Amino acid sequence: MATDAPAKFHRPELFPSAGDLSVAQHDGLRFWQFMVAGSVAGLVEHTAMFPVDTLKTRMQAGSPLGMRQALRAVLSLEGTLGLYRGLGAMSLGAGPAHAVYFSVYELSKESLARGNPNNPVVHAASGVLATVASDAVFTPMDTVKQRLQLKGSPYRGVMDCVATVLREEGFRAFFASYKTTVVMNAPYTAVHFATYEAAKRGMREISPEIASDGRLVVHATAGAAAGALAAAVTTPLDVAKTQLQCQGVCGCDRFSSSSTSEVMQAIIRRGGYTGLMRGWKPRILFHAPAAAICWSTYEATKSLFQKLNDQK
Repeated sequence: MATDAPAKFHRPELFPSAGDLSVAQHDGLRFWQFMVAGSVAGLVEHTAMFPVDTLKTRMQAGSPLGMRQALRAVLSLEGTLGLYRGLGAMSLGAGPAHAVYFSVYELSKESLARGNPNNPVVHAASGVLATVASDAVFTPMDTVKQRLQLKGSPYRGVMDCVATVLREEGFRAFFASYKTTVVMNAPYTAVHFATYEAAKRGMREISPEIASDGRLVVHATAGAAAGALAAAVTTPLDVAKTQLQCQGVCGCDRFSSSSTSEVMQAIIRRGGYTGLMRGWKPRILFHAPAAAICWSTYEATKSLFQKLNDQK
């Protein structure tokens, strides 16, 4: 905010004290700042939780394994680095996708709010719109990432995977799971935001002083609860998405159609209804902390931008 006196630049505190760990109102942020905040949040979230995502992918796409068995198999055959195979593809996709997600989310929320920014329906609708846009950005690199994560993956790296898929399967293969991804993430987003808002309200009722909207602990706790519940509810769709993205690779079945319902029916015929819940434990273990990390990082980055803007 401008003043008559010349503004003095203060180095931003990256690790503020507990008393300062709060999130201010973010009116006036520029569009690119929302995109940067979203990109940072996405990269931090996915990098921190990538080993769990690798275990989930192998459990959903390969032979039925428990989480401990999958972890032991990776560590014994490939070492710790095996848990991070595909990290480059994730980095290329998650940053831009989250930049799109949060910027579309903020713009949609502002457009739909109409004087009631705390309306949970507005939050859910904005999240769904953001999901449709961001999934179009992330799905191709998510396909590459999951193929690299498979046990015995035949690809040497990101570029080799991209070139091989283009040559052997065509461009459409990168979007084979897009419809399933949107069908999965739309209810995921709706459940996520409904739970997120309910958790925040519950914390305010329990301890109004501690659970003010501005504290990062609120965003982290509510985000974790929302991520866990939404992940559990949408696991069957995630299994279908993973098998579509990995079809024909490392012994994974190939499907004649990318129809979500047909893929799920095929999974049930092969492994019963329990086949639709493969990988549910690592999925919840991924999304609970991932949502907490993502929301708190996003809000903290926005708060930092707000402070920098106020100093100008």
